[in-house]
Amino acid sequence: MDDSNKIFGTIPDKMPGGEADTPELIQLGEKLYFEKRLSANNTQSCNSCHNIIGKAPGVDNLPTSPGAFGKNGVRNSPTVLNAGFHLAQFWDGRAKDLKEQAKGPILNPVEMAMPSAAEVEKKIGEISEYQDLFAKAYSDSSMKENSKISSVNMKKITYDNIVGAIAAFERTLKTQDRFDDFQKGDYKALSAEEQEGLEKFLTTGCVTCHVGPLLGGNSFRKLGQINPYENTNDKGRQDLTKNPADAFVFKVPSLRNVAITGPYFHDGKTTTLEEAVKKMAYLQLGKELSESDTKSIVTFLKTLTNKN
Repeated sequence: MDDSNKIFGTIPDKMPGGEADTPELIQLGEKLYFEKRLSANNTQSCNSCHNIIGKAPGVDNLPTSPGAFGKNGVRNSPTVLNAGFHLAQFWDGRAKDLKEQAKGPILNPVEMAMPSAAEVEKKIGEISEYQDLFAKAYSDSSMKENSKISSVNMKKITYDNIVGAIAAFERTLKTQDRFDDFQKGDYKALSAEEQEGLEKFLTTGCVTCHVGPLLGGNSFRKLGQINPYENTNDKGRQDLTKNPADAFVFKVPSLRNVAITGPYFHDGKTTTLEEAVKKMAYLQLGKELSESDTKSIVTFLKTLTNKN
């Protein structure tokens, strides 16, 4: 499967941006990731929409997610697993990295609904255990590798430091699956049927968009390249860039864990993986897949499920 190795490669050992991450910073970030007091009414944490408890795939498996006060967002919550490898964050790519992404939901009135960054700092700063954790995570010794950071400022509980710690923890959230083993030379990791599904994935043209180690996450594409998508309410990147050429353009999602991260697409309106595969072939490639071809591709996609 030389083509497979050239097209996909393997997931790197570490995510970019984590060179100065320390155990203390990651520990703080993990606690903050599950911290419901980061929401206005103490009901919502990062994990509420991006569930990683047990073997959860980093999503809530809902079409769209309810926020602190019960109102739903307009887009499906993408998985947090492997997110740091993406070229940008959110469906429209409006955040350049995990740290910038983490700033959004806490202050979003529909999501965690905190009124301001200053209120977040005040609320977390009044919790004694965080005073100790921040001092350890942002001390001279733990941050000595990053000479650009002032040790005086880093000891403070600031909004920037809060989201920086969350990002550090999220950089540890990486999948490992049988396709990784296959890509590294263990060709028995996939059955004959699964390898046939991989071949069908390649020859059908799915790799027009879903390439690289994550099988996606590294480009923006118009949804409805050949045939228009049924839901035209969300203009995608056009709302961000104001460029009509970006209408219905979204980040191509990663296919890692795709079998367990439904429902699918930015609006969460597609329930099953089989339906998603058929729709993608029709919308993006102008092809109507047979049941057997659809089943074959889905068989391969299931090998991308995290085994950790």
